[in-house]
Amino acid sequence: MPFSYGTDKGGTIALTVTGIEQGQAADLAPLKLGDKVKGMVPYYIRYSVKNVGTTDLSHTSVSHIKGLLPDGSEAQGLSIIGTFEKCDDDALPRDFTNGKSQAGCAVALAPSAQTKVAGAEYWGDPYNSLNDKKGLTWK
Repeated sequence: MPFSYGTDKGGTIALTVTGIEQGQAADLAPLKLGDKVKGMVPYYIRYSVKNVGTTDLSHTSVSHIKGLLPDGSEAQGLSIIGTFEKCDDDALPRDFTNGKSQAGCAVALAPSAQTKVAGAEYWGDPYNSLNDKKGLTWK
């Protein structure tokens, strides 16, 4: 699929969701979010990014992945600055050229233990509301 990062980097990637794992509410404690996440359950959306184009995508990031609840609505996302051991989302490494792959992870929050994150959606450019295109989904 086409991929762009910022205004000056773009290429072609293969993006695959490899799993959605349920975490524990206690996983969120080190983030010190308190009542903002009370009762919520984290899910870890694991994915693989492969550079299948000719552009070096060094130091870019595939961050537009969100969780989907069973009814198709969007799970609450969680942006993490710094390191979160349970779900690391590093930028793509130096020399991320054709054929190179890297694993990534995004955090989605289910509103309660009774609701699961059942799918994922990539909504980055060109799959965003600005272009009136629906995102790519995995269920």
